[in-house]
Amino acid sequence: MAIIFAGTPEFAVPSLRALHEAGFSPAAVVTQLDRPRGRGRKVESSPVKQEAERLGLRVEQPKRFSSKLFLPVLEELNPEILVLVAYGQILKPRALALFEKGCINLHPSRLPELRGAAPLNWTIINGMARTGLTTFYMNDAMDAGDVILQEETTVGENETAGDLGQRLAREGADLLVRTVRQVMAGVAPRVSQDDAAATFAPRLQKSDGVIAWGAGATCVHGKIMGMNPWPGAMTVRKGRALALWRSRVLERDGATPPGVVQGLESDGISVGCGKGSVVVTEVQVPGKRRVSAAAFARGYHVEKGERWGEEDAASSLEG
Repeated sequence: MAIIFAGTPEFAVPSLRALHEAGFSPAAVVTQLDRPRGRGRKVESSPVKQEAERLGLRVEQPKRFSSKLFLPVLEELNPEILVLVAYGQILKPRALALFEKGCINLHPSRLPELRGAAPLNWTIINGMARTGLTTFYMNDAMDAGDVILQEETTVGENETAGDLGQRLAREGADLLVRTVRQVMAGVAPRVSQDDAAATFAPRLQKSDGVIAWGAGATCVHGKIMGMNPWPGAMTVRKGRALALWRSRVLERDGATPPGVVQGLESDGISVGCGKGSVVVTEVQVPGKRRVSAAAFARGYHVEKGERWGEEDAASSLEG
C-alpha cells in the first residue's frame, strides 16, 4: 500500500523512523514549510523534513495540504493510507477522501480525553496522574474519529510537558506501527468515541503562561511544568520578566502571602501561593540561558519577603 506520512515537529520523528524501519516506508513525507526558528531566527527545515532527507524519502512542503494545487500531486502517488502525527494543519474532507484505506492519526491522550492542539501541556497543567496514546481514523471533526488502538501510561510526578512528549513520542511510534500493520491486514478495530465524555486541550498563547500566585500550589506547579518547553511560565520580579521552567510543591506549608518569597531551599526558591507553596527550581532571565533557581538567587540577590508578580504582569511581560 502507498503510505503518505504527514508530520512536522520532533514528536513525529520517532514515528516516521519506526515506520521506515518496519518496512512501511512512505511514498512521500509531507511537512510544513521551512521557517525561522530559535533565538537567531535562522530559516530551518522541520525535524520531520530533516529525518526524511536522512532516510532518503521524498519530501513535499505544500502551503496547504488540502489545496487544489497539492491534491493532484498526491493523486499521482495513488495513496491508500495517510499517517498523520502532529502535522499542524486541519485537513479538509476532500483531502481525507483521497485515501482508500483511511487516514490514521496518532494523538497523545486517551481520546475522547483532551481533544485539540495541546494535550501534552494540558495533561501536566491539569495535574493528571494518567494519560495515554490513541490511534484513530480521522474524520471532518477534530480528534473525533473512531478509535483503533489505545495505551495508558502514568504521568511522572516531575515530568514537564516536554519530558512527557519525548516519552510518548517513542511509545507512540510502536503503537503506530502496530496500527498500520492491522489496517493493512484488514483487522484493525473501529470503536466510536463517546462525544459526551470529551474534554478539550486548546492551543496555548504566550499570555497563558503568566503565573497567578493566588492559585493553589498544585495549580501553580502544574502551570510551570505544563508550559515547559512552550510557551513558558512567566512572572515579574522587580519590574522585569522572569521565566519559570521547573518547580516542585513544597510539602510543608508557610504563612507567606501569594507571590512572596518565603526563603531559599537547597534546590531553589520557595514562593507562597494562594494555598501552600512551591519551590521554583529552574529559571531564565530574558536573553540569558536557563539556570538553577539556587544559582539565580545567589547571582541576583533574591531576598526573603520580596514579592513576585504584579497586577499588570501580562503587559510587563509583553514589554
